[in-house]
Amino acid sequence: MQYLGITFDQKHIPKLDPGFIPFGVWAEAYGKGAKQPLAIAVERDQGHISVRRTMIYGTAEMAEADYRYVERYVKFLLWSIGGFRVFVCGSDALAERLRKDYTPEGARAFDFDFFHKLYKRDLEIVSLPLEECPQPNEAPVPIGGHMDGCRIGFDAGGSDRKVSAVIDGECVYSEEVVWHPKTQEDPSYHFQHIVDAFRTAASKMPRVDAIGVSSAGTFIGNAPMIASLFIKVPRERWSEVETIYDRAGAEIGDVPVVVANDGDVTALAGAMSMDVGAIMGIAMGTSEAVGYVDKDKNVLGWISELAFAPVDLNEDAAVDEWSTDRGVGCKYFSQDAVIKLAPRAGIDLDEKLTPAEKLKVVQGLMEQDDPRAQQVFADIGVYLGYTVVQYAHFYDIKHMMVLGRVMSGKGGDAILENCRTVLREEYPALYAQIQVMLPDEKTRRVGQSVAAASLPELRK
Repeated sequence: MQYLGITFDQKHIPKLDPGFIPFGVWAEAYGKGAKQPLAIAVERDQGHISVRRTMIYGTAEMAEADYRYVERYVKFLLWSIGGFRVFVCGSDALAERLRKDYTPEGARAFDFDFFHKLYKRDLEIVSLPLEECPQPNEAPVPIGGHMDGCRIGFDAGGSDRKVSAVIDGECVYSEEVVWHPKTQEDPSYHFQHIVDAFRTAASKMPRVDAIGVSSAGTFIGNAPMIASLFIKVPRERWSEVETIYDRAGAEIGDVPVVVANDGDVTALAGAMSMDVGAIMGIAMGTSEAVGYVDKDKNVLGWISELAFAPVDLNEDAAVDEWSTDRGVGCKYFSQDAVIKLAPRAGIDLDEKLTPAEKLKVVQGLMEQDDPRAQQVFADIGVYLGYTVVQYAHFYDIKHMMVLGRVMSGKGGDAILENCRTVLREEYPALYAQIQVMLPDEKTRRVGQSVAAASLPELRK
């Protein structure tokens, strides 16, 4: 196959999406002929800097391929690592094109606005000579695993909230309560639900020593800077959101409170249950949620919002309605992927149904061994297999735990089988290195809220 003058080898083609161009596969082929050094550094909060060194062609004939590669590469770095300043070292021309895209009026206006809200400063693209590239300054930190004392673990889901009371590692009480955070404009609604959950768990223990929270969103410290749970809250009231978990904890007592992204807590739950590191968790539900724990069971301080990171280079790929970009993860590893592919397989979905109900229709057909549904989930498995290749370029992965409602039932088995087939037949070294799996029973028992309870270290 060929794209922008680069020939690449892709043996497995999603039958319902034959135009799929895996970014990771194309990038590997692109790199074989690129000889001009380029470095990209991304700076985020507290002076932390991540640096990647790569190659480009640097010729007039390959200018479009160079830009496509670097633009997608930078986008992946921003949505995996986070950052407010990107240093492009070794090509003024590429830096200038990126600078025009990352403006309020440019092609990446959504990204520009997102990172402005996250860091409260404008995203900058800076051009430097290669030899002046900043030095890396990474800061992995341990996450969780603290089981001593009386702890509250809270999992803030989009449709239900879960809370656990945990004493010396044993869950003594757990409950799930339906709530509707994504439709509420008043943050006092969220605050009251969080406090009620904390108080319920506290009532089941003799005392509370610490509170851990698992929540979707991007955080600086315990402050949600952008989070879908609070999507309806006006920005002028966002200061109430940024302090919501600390204020709720103060209602219980003067105890340590730690908030972490739900993807990272998912990876932590797997690391705790299997006693391993270098684990990535991917939850396929309403969107794609990703978390990562390194070989030492540390988190990297990255945002890992891979729902908005590029997966597919097909210029006719599905558009994500929120970010307005094509070919990003949420359209490949969520219920949206099922809904996208089902009509192409000949499955009619009633437009009156919610996305979750449409997913259930296709899953119901899958349980009946409907060949149309089988093809839908097989193609998602192909997506995943090739994307493992890409993710492994940016993360050191030994275990990949795949979960979420899309992975339930026979559909999840088909996704897993086809993902493994791609890796086994085309990337045997990765197949041997990375165990792609569903969560085991022990991980399910640990649960998100119990893993969240282990986040804070007790005060001495």
